Amino acid sequence: MENSRRGAVDPFIVMDVMEAARQAEADGRSIIHMEVGQPGTPAPAAARDALARAMAADALGYTVALGLPALRQRIARMYGEWYGVDLDPARVVITPGSSGGFILAFTALFDAGDRVAMGRPGYPSYRQILRALDLVPVEVEARMENRLQPTPADLDGVDYHGLLVASPGNPTGTMLDRDAMASLIGHAQSRGAAFLSDEIYHGIEYERKAVTALQISDDVCVINSFSKYFSMTGWRIGWLVVPPGQVRQVERLAQNLFICPPHASQVAALAALDCTEELQANLAVYAENRRLMIEGLPRAGFTNIAPPDGAFYVYADVGDLTDDSVAFARQILDEAGVAVTPGLDFDPERGARTLRFSYARSTADIVEGLERLTRFMKHRVR
Repeated sequence: MENSRRGAVDPFIVMDVMEAARQAEADGRSIIHMEVGQPGTPAPAAARDALARAMAADALGYTVALGLPALRQRIARMYGEWYGVDLDPARVVITPGSSGGFILAFTALFDAGDRVAMGRPGYPSYRQILRALDLVPVEVEARMENRLQPTPADLDGVDYHGLLVASPGNPTGTMLDRDAMASLIGHAQSRGAAFLSDEIYHGIEYERKAVTALQISDDVCVINSFSKYFSMTGWRIGWLVVPPGQVRQVERLAQNLFICPPHASQVAALAALDCTEELQANLAVYAENRRLMIEGLPRAGFTNIAPPDGAFYVYADVGDLTDDSVAFARQILDEAGVAVTPGLDFDPERGARTLRFSYARSTADIVEGLERLTRFMKHRVR
C-alpha cells in the first residue's frame, strides 16, 4: 500500500528527544526533563474529584459535538473575568485538545492550497498539520529586535489567506502587546484573510497580562487549551472561539471528525476553571523557575538568552557553542543527563544554532538541571 503525500510531514524532534530520555531512564539513568512543555503538576484536585463523582453517577457517554453547555458557558464567563470581554457562549467550541482545535479551524476556514502565514520560530505542528490538510504554511522570519514575534512589515508582500500568531509564543515565551496584536489583526483583515490566535499559554504570564485577540475584534478565531495553565496535557481538552458565522461550519466538521470531545475531560475541565488558588500556586512555581533559569543559564555558559514574558520556556542562541543543535542536545542528554530541545523543531533555517529549555517541572528539578548543565559546560570538549 502506498503512503499519501499529505502524510509526509516532518517528525516532531522533541518527541524523539523524549523517547531518547525515556530510554536513558529505562537504562537506569537519572534524567532532568527540560525538553517538553508539560507541567510537572497534575490536574487540579477539585477537577479530579469532580470526575470521580461523575464516574460513580454517570455513564459519561457522548456529549453534543460542540461540548457540554455548562463548560461553554463557564469558558465564556472566564473571558469576562480575565479580559473584560463579553463573550457569547454559543461561539465557544470544545475540542479534543488544541490540536483538535487546529484541525477544526484550519479545515473550516481554508481550502486546499490556501496559504497560512506565521512567524518563525514557532510551534512546529502548525506547519505539519497545515501540510497534512493540503494547506501551505508560509513562514516569515521574525527578528530579534521584535522579540521573535512577526510584525506587519514582515508580512508586506506576502500572499496569504490566513495569519496565525501565538502570544505567549512557543519556543520564545514572548508576547504581543495590544497595539502589536491590533496591527497584525488589521493587516490580515485588510487583505480579507482569516486571523487565528493561539492563546494556549494564557494564564502563564509574569509581569503583564497577555492580550486576547477577542479584546480587539470579534472576527477572529482563538485557539486555547486546558493543557498548560490548567495542567491537563494528557486529558486532551481545549476550545475554540469562532465568529458567529463560523459556528455551524465548525459544528458540522466536529460532528463528523470527532463526534464530541472526551466527556470525562470536559467534566474535569469545568471544575478546573474554578481552581484559581491551586493554579496560581503552580504559576508561582513557574515564576521562581523562570528566575532561576534567567540567572543560572548564563552562569552555566548559555549567555544569549532573553527573559520570556510568559509560558515556561527559554529560547537560547547557542551559535557561539555549536552549529548542530541536534547533536549538541544529544551530547547534553548523554553527558549531563538533561533533556533539552534542538531549535530545528521551531526554525528550520536558524534552529541549528538554538536550543529551547523548558522550566515547567518542579523547582528542585530546575535547580538540579542547572547544576548539571554548569558541570557539563565546564568540562565540555568541543
